Amino acid sequence: MIAIGSDHAAADLRKIVKAYLEEQQIPYVDCGTDEAPSDYPIMAKAVCEKVQSGEAEKGILLCGTGIGMCMAAGKMNGIRAAVCSDTYSAKFTRLHNDANVLCMGARVVGSGLAAEILQAFLFTEFEGGRHQRRVDMVMAIEAEQKNK
Repeated sequence: MIAIGSDHAAADLRKIVKAYLEEQQIPYVDCGTDEAPSDYPIMAKAVCEKVQSGEAEKGILLCGTGIGMCMAAGKMNGIRAAVCSDTYSAKFTRLHNDANVLCMGARVVGSGLAAEILQAFLFTEFEGGRHQRRVDMVMAIEAEQKNK
């Protein structure tokens, strides 16, 4: 299951992403929104809570640039979010960082590129090995920060 959410700036891209997921027969839960204006931190929290609880394996967050969503998602425990505007980054954030939330910008990527980025992100498995040690280090930083 994939959790997906957007602010008003990316509502159209969210429809394209949902169509892609349906075409690939990937189940998803749509956390919204089509309302304008909408606040990206609310959408980021809703999607990331689905990932945190295990209801969703991964999340997809969309806003104008992807940056705001990524910043908000990065504040959530256990979330490793990445803004991707190219397929190489989408592939390697999965291979090396075990990213569990993809952020994209509707004002940055078009529908064709968005589908290619989704493909790279959703179908690339974490490589583990030496990368697991580094992911563990990142998660340890998060744990340390909880105590400050």
